[in-house]
Amino acid sequence: MFEGLSPLAREAKAWPFEQARLLLSRILRLRLTDAERDLAAVLIASGKAAEAVATFDALKKPVTFQCGYGASGLPHMGTFGEVARPTMVRSALRALTDDALPTRLIVFSDDMDGLRKIPTNVPNRHILEEDHDKPVTSVRDPFGEHRSFGDHNNARLLNFLDGFGFDYEFLSSTACYKGGLFDEVLLRALARFDDIQKVMLPTLGEERRATYSPFLPISPKSGRVLQAPTLERHVDKGTIVFADEDGTLTEVPVTGGHVKMQWRPDWATRWTALEVDYEMSGKDLIDSVRVSNQVCKILGGAPPEAFHYELFMDENNQKISKSKGNGLTMEEWLRYGAPESLAYYMFQSPKSAKKLYFDVIPKATDEYLSHLDSYQGQEEAKRLDNPAWHVHAGQPPQYGSPVSFSLMLNLVSAANASDKEILWGFLSRYIPGASPQTQPLLDRLADYAIHYYEDFVKPAKAFRPPTDQERAAMLDLLARFKALPLGCQDAELIQNEVYAAGKDAGFEPLRAWFTALYEVLLGQTTGPRFGSFVAIFGLDRAIALIEDKT
Repeated sequence: MFEGLSPLAREAKAWPFEQARLLLSRILRLRLTDAERDLAAVLIASGKAAEAVATFDALKKPVTFQCGYGASGLPHMGTFGEVARPTMVRSALRALTDDALPTRLIVFSDDMDGLRKIPTNVPNRHILEEDHDKPVTSVRDPFGEHRSFGDHNNARLLNFLDGFGFDYEFLSSTACYKGGLFDEVLLRALARFDDIQKVMLPTLGEERRATYSPFLPISPKSGRVLQAPTLERHVDKGTIVFADEDGTLTEVPVTGGHVKMQWRPDWATRWTALEVDYEMSGKDLIDSVRVSNQVCKILGGAPPEAFHYELFMDENNQKISKSKGNGLTMEEWLRYGAPESLAYYMFQSPKSAKKLYFDVIPKATDEYLSHLDSYQGQEEAKRLDNPAWHVHAGQPPQYGSPVSFSLMLNLVSAANASDKEILWGFLSRYIPGASPQTQPLLDRLADYAIHYYEDFVKPAKAFRPPTDQERAAMLDLLARFKALPLGCQDAELIQNEVYAAGKDAGFEPLRAWFTALYEVLLGQTTGPRFGSFVAIFGLDRAIALIEDKT
């Protein structure tokens, strides 16, 4: 799939390739001696990564990407980004190494965390209130569909990720703790308890420092995850002693799922036990990553290569918050835009704050379509910097959409098309042989455009009468259209007539002429290329529309 790309990938400027090169440097630095590293680097750079992997056993171990999921809530927009962005870096690394270096992406569910905040959007909330502070995989499922609330949310996560076609491995925190995967690192943490405390305590307030322990015991009596201080440590037995909720001194092993780690030491435990090489997180977690890195080193691990992305903002430039419910949900984006457009939006400038609200969807969709259209005509080196390459993991579809989303929106608006059959009546005449079967992306865009128009454009429509100058220009345009060949669908020819009418009428800047057309004819301030719109809408209908509005 990526054969022969490695020399080109070395020069690609897109951020996933920059990250992939940093990650590759880390792998060579940590796994090989200086001499081995030099030879492996030469082989990989010359397109012989398979030979490098065959030569050095240390390169046969998969490069591990990881992202986390909070199992106390349902998958959301952030969940998509958590998986989509490292997938882009993973694809870039595979291209950089001709797909010879094995990789894996772990989606890790923090389902052993105690349920602290009771969600408001679930049935039978009393069940969650009764089970508060228990690991979410021990909380009863309020939906009555799974063994636990954590299992319910994990199932939703898997359906969510599978629906987008992500390539990943799922790991459950509960399974890792109870199954012994973390035992060796947990015993190491017990032995190095004081060193961990030296890192953690300065990060806490005075009151919290007095009772803090990196171990959160799970009460054998109530099953709740307790914020209880560690009163005794027995490294020889691998146990800690704490006061249970009723004050009883209780001794439990740190292994086998009897305790879990506080979240920053937990992060470090996971990195160490799973040998994680790469993990992304929001810029609000920079300090947490720094602290977890220190704990990871104490535990004998190598902190992963980190990447910090900017947070999304709502239309008022407020941080998106699940508890506030501001900004866009996954369901809302997917009602108005394709998953590919969302992946494109996640790809764009991840270190810059971006607004995540309804009005970004049409622009993101058309920008994605534009990049997809240009991809096939680009030379290989430029393709690697094309967002379409990263959205589709190096395999963009051969064909995009012959009609932009904004043009589709205006077609819906002008034709008052409330269903796709009306739209396809226009589209099939404009694009010979086009149908929902031959143009599946166009068919999806039609659905999105109808939804977006009905929910956002139609309620905001505000037609206005033309000024004297505008009316004169539109009457001139009307005469020009009538002089064109009957049924003309030449978008360029039509656009030239629109330009000529505006110039002859003295519009300066000419953009004011197009704004007038949109406001008078379509009831909105912006629109697509007018010639393309008329070509699809139909010259005869455009003539009737101008006559009606002038």
